[in-house]
Amino acid sequence: MTFVKRALTLIGVAVAVFFIITTIVVASLVSNFTEEQAYRLMYSNMRECILNFENTLAGPAKMTESLALYFNDGFYDSNRRTNEVFEKMSLAYPELPGFYGYKTDGTIFKGPNIEIPDGYDPTSCNWYTGAVDISGETYYSDVYESELSGRLVMTISRAILKDDEVEGVVAFDFPVEDLQMFVGEVKSDLLDRSFILSPRGDFFMHETYTAEDNILRIENGKYRALGEKLLEVENDFVFGKVDGIKYVFRIDPIPTTGWYYVLGKSIKDVNSFSRATKILLTVTFIILFIVIMTITALIISRMRKKEHLASIRLIDETHNLALSSKENASTAQDQSAAVKEIVATMEDNTELSEDISKKIQDVSGVAKKTSGDVAEGVSFLEQNVRQLHEIATANQNTIEGIKSLGDKIENIWDIVSLINSVADQAKIIAFNAELEAGKAGEAGRNFHIVASEIRRLADGIINGTKEIKKKITEIQQSSDTLIIASESGTEKIREGVSNAKNLEERFTSIKNASEITADSAGDITTIIQQQAVASEQILLTLKQIASGVDRFRGATENISEASQKLQVIAEELRK
Repeated sequence: MTFVKRALTLIGVAVAVFFIITTIVVASLVSNFTEEQAYRLMYSNMRECILNFENTLAGPAKMTESLALYFNDGFYDSNRRTNEVFEKMSLAYPELPGFYGYKTDGTIFKGPNIEIPDGYDPTSCNWYTGAVDISGETYYSDVYESELSGRLVMTISRAILKDDEVEGVVAFDFPVEDLQMFVGEVKSDLLDRSFILSPRGDFFMHETYTAEDNILRIENGKYRALGEKLLEVENDFVFGKVDGIKYVFRIDPIPTTGWYYVLGKSIKDVNSFSRATKILLTVTFIILFIVIMTITALIISRMRKKEHLASIRLIDETHNLALSSKENASTAQDQSAAVKEIVATMEDNTELSEDISKKIQDVSGVAKKTSGDVAEGVSFLEQNVRQLHEIATANQNTIEGIKSLGDKIENIWDIVSLINSVADQAKIIAFNAELEAGKAGEAGRNFHIVASEIRRLADGIINGTKEIKKKITEIQQSSDTLIIASESGTEKIREGVSNAKNLEERFTSIKNASEITADSAGDITTIIQQQAVASEQILLTLKQIASGVDRFRGATENISEASQKLQVIAEELRK
């Protein structure tokens, strides 16, 4: 999978998850909002319908109440006068049956549109018994088929009191068909259910109402559970099923009548707007997702092209860096080898210096011993004049010792020449090291300083060896003179005591020369020891330089490896 595809996959998953969560949250909020708005609209429409319903009944109810108050002290004594009142009141509603009343003595009063059938007994009717039960208040009956008009009506009735006793009841029949228009006013969808429910469960005032249409018993109690739940709630939302369709019902009381108005809307219709909104949100988010992913793909593609060009340049630069690192590593390796060679040479020089020091110490010891012997010879010279022959023999031995000393001085000369040669080599090596350090630039600056110090010390050693050579020449000249004097003394010893004085002077000269030789040997020993200390310091410095060069070589190799890894990464970015 390419980089662009991987990036698009990761971004796509994140954006998709974001859109899915957003869709779910927004859809849920919209669904709750639309449901709440639907419920509010149901309640608002029902309240408006209930007000219209009550306003429609308000006129007949007020007139029934006024008629009852008119006969507050009982009906007129004249039945005719009483019946005229009912006839005049019925003129207000000429299209309706009108007002009528019943007196406890069996007299019936009525308007012109009412015919009283034979055997009609009002006391068995609900409108009569209900009004008597709530004497002093208006009673609204259940819907029933009236024997007076043969129509489905609900009756508004009120008891007439005389001396706090019921004397009769006045009533007004309101046809149900004139009230059924209200149950259809709030229906906005085909599946809506709208009806009025009485406290005893009469399921009436809908389009197909019949007198036996009781919600508790209709169709073998098919809606009994729903009716009981509605009557139990009285003023709230209720969920239920009608004919297999899920509904939400709103039930509200009609205060003046004691009935309940019920409006039912299918859950499908309530959620229709919510579903449409969810679909719209989903489609919108899908389109946004496609647009965002398309724009993202274009941006990533352009970025990828720029990264490709940058990776090509990066590969070239890292390749050059790797070559430079390898060259630096090779140079550092050569420098390391050269420094190690110098270290080895200086170690040899240190060993030679130690040998020279030991030999000079031997020479110093010999010189001191010679000086002691000569002093002893001078002190016994006067006493041993008669032993001049023996002295001549001792003098001969002294000559041989002086020759041996000359040989040893000659060896010292060789050692000094070797030191001088080593110093010359160190000077040449230091000069070459300065050249190499100059090529190394800043990294070789410290090495250049050390090489300069080495060359300076080498110059010091050369100057020291020149002084040593000068001293050795003087010693050799003194030795030669001593030998000549000794040989001459030997010949003069044979001449007698007269030459003893001259021999004493010669011995004194030998003593002085021996002391000079001992002093010179001590000076040579000190110089050689100083040279050894300087050589050790040079050796330590060269080892530090060698360690630094090794570290520089290691760092250069690490840079080379890092350059190679960086080149690999750049090549991967290029893919």
